[in-house]
Amino acid sequence: MGATGKFALLSAIWGSSFALIKVAVDAGVSPVQVALARCLFGALALWVICAAQGATVPRDPRTWGHAAVVAVLLNSVPFTLLAFGESKVDSVLAGVLNATTPLTTLAFALLIVPGERVTRTRLAGLLLGFSGVLVLLGVWRGLDGDLVAGGLACLAATTCYGAGFAYTRRFFSGGPHRASALSAVQITCATVQLGLVAPVLSGPPVWPGVHVMLALVLLGALGTGYAYVLNLDLIREAGPTVAATVTYVTPLWSTALGVVLLAEPVGWNTFAGGVLVIGGILLARRRVARASAPVSGSG
Repeated sequence: MGATGKFALLSAIWGSSFALIKVAVDAGVSPVQVALARCLFGALALWVICAAQGATVPRDPRTWGHAAVVAVLLNSVPFTLLAFGESKVDSVLAGVLNATTPLTTLAFALLIVPGERVTRTRLAGLLLGFSGVLVLLGVWRGLDGDLVAGGLACLAATTCYGAGFAYTRRFFSGGPHRASALSAVQITCATVQLGLVAPVLSGPPVWPGVHVMLALVLLGALGTGYAYVLNLDLIREAGPTVAATVTYVTPLWSTALGVVLLAEPVGWNTFAGGVLVIGGILLARRRVARASAPVSGSG
């Protein structure tokens, strides 16, 4: 498969994750159980990939410690927040709000990554992107409780992604290990974390039905397993700048699938807000493409 095919497949996988989450939460699966299932099936898929590649598993405590932190920031907390958000709002809105991930990543990179600095262009991009969030939420119409709670949960998830990508860039992405091995360690840590708290927060899991379980398996094995490796392949073949543009395409998939499969309504402000968010990303990244690590938001 060429780089173009991998780009299309990766954007489709990450874009479809929002519809799969919506199927699970609408069936009554609690947000933390959705996150746990997602990480469990993702970890299993990644360990199979590691075995197929003959990847060496990191053994040093420092790497595992950083993996545990990254798991909290990129998996355990945001996956739970996103599932909670989709229990309140449509998958279409959740998918478009997720496009703010490069903006939150840049904000945290400016705080913790050496060499990053604030410029007027970056600041303008951040402001433009987050003005798009206000348009997406339709603030001029007034905000009901579910929209506020769901929207803020989705934005909190992207904020976690931003902190996690910046932390990963500084502390976790280097070294000799394959990305599949590092990802397997990370998602395994997230599975353990969620496995400890899920019974406390939501009680024991219950069988949700065959079609919902299939959605969770696909969400984990593809969106949280195979997609990690696919993203790395795309970075290596097409470069980080091209790989980062997956973020711009995933909302198109999430919107199309939400409308076609879930019959979710789409207002004009969804498109207008999405354009503002993506415009803000392009503006904020205009001067940082050379120095910044790739940032592709996952669902």
